Amino acid sequence: MGAHSKGAARTVPSVRAEGRGGGGGASGRDRYFDALRALALVRVVAYHAFGWPWAGLVFPSMGVMFALAGTLMARSLQRPAAAVLRSRLRRLLPPLWCWGLFVVGAMLARGWMPGWQIVYWVVPLGDPPGSAWGEQAWEILWYLRTYLWFVLLSPLLLRVFRLAPVPVLLLSLAPILAFQFLWQPPENRFGTGLLDLATYLFCWVLGFAHRDGVLARPKPAAVVPLSLAALACGAWYAFAHRAEYGTYDLDDIPLAQAFWSAGFVTLLMYSKARLGVDLSGLVRLRRLDRLVSVFNARAVTIYLWHELALVLAVPLIDRFWDVPAFEAYLPLDSQWFLLAVGWVLIAVFVLLFGWVEDVAARRRPRLLP
Repeated sequence: MGAHSKGAARTVPSVRAEGRGGGGGASGRDRYFDALRALALVRVVAYHAFGWPWAGLVFPSMGVMFALAGTLMARSLQRPAAAVLRSRLRRLLPPLWCWGLFVVGAMLARGWMPGWQIVYWVVPLGDPPGSAWGEQAWEILWYLRTYLWFVLLSPLLLRVFRLAPVPVLLLSLAPILAFQFLWQPPENRFGTGLLDLATYLFCWVLGFAHRDGVLARPKPAAVVPLSLAALACGAWYAFAHRAEYGTYDLDDIPLAQAFWSAGFVTLLMYSKARLGVDLSGLVRLRRLDRLVSVFNARAVTIYLWHELALVLAVPLIDRFWDVPAFEAYLPLDSQWFLLAVGWVLIAVFVLLFGWVEDVAARRRPRLLP
């Protein structure tokens, strides 16, 4: 599965809302970033239920997630790099291993014969292998692999960024242009990894820029036109090459994804840094605020298990057809009903396995945070 075949789930691990800032609520958390992260997860699940090709244009979830992760990583690297890397690995891998026990076990039971590449299920430095039968579950792991590489590269990336912040930020779009027009990466794990890193490099470095206060300096007259130009470039490329790719879905068109995400996420981050946009009032809406908190504290669990929830929702709904009352009064053939059942199953998975995130973060395990 390469960058041209991913489903839109460009959904999550560094999905901890540890950022601090002006929009923080009573807990000191930044509710603007928390809300963006939660919205990104909701969009990912909806995309996988409906397959909307326009979803990435409305909200480029993974660009947002990588930018938020970059901000958090820059903040964390105030500590020694080795300690930060150990912490990130510790938070990422146990939830993956817990989920992988079920997915790998199911594929093995269905006759799958893995090779040595199964080591990528332990540390996803490359795309973990899997059977065609289980592809809908494991294909989302491209995000964990890309996130892991960004984490490992961040000490060096941050050092380079701080030498010349604005030039480095702008040049972070150069790799995706080079891969599109000068050299096509090979269609293997190495090439796929390079392409994904290039696609979201700008967003990750943009997180550095936000954390270091670089985004707060330029005036709107400088930032807004460049962001709109990036959006226009991404949209134009997606629609101009629709026949070539068979779709305008940004997840299948890396160059369009890179530029659209760059423009969109820059406007979101700039609004926070320069204009002081926040959602501190969210704490007054207690139920919604609570839901946002749960999404952030269980983001890895939601991301990993959401495809399994949607897969299991299908045979479960099939059983509903055997109950006359359900058949008469429930919209069993509606994709919206599938999405609703999927969210119920996601909630079950959060209750069953979300505590693994607490253990990985060395917190007391809880059913709900």
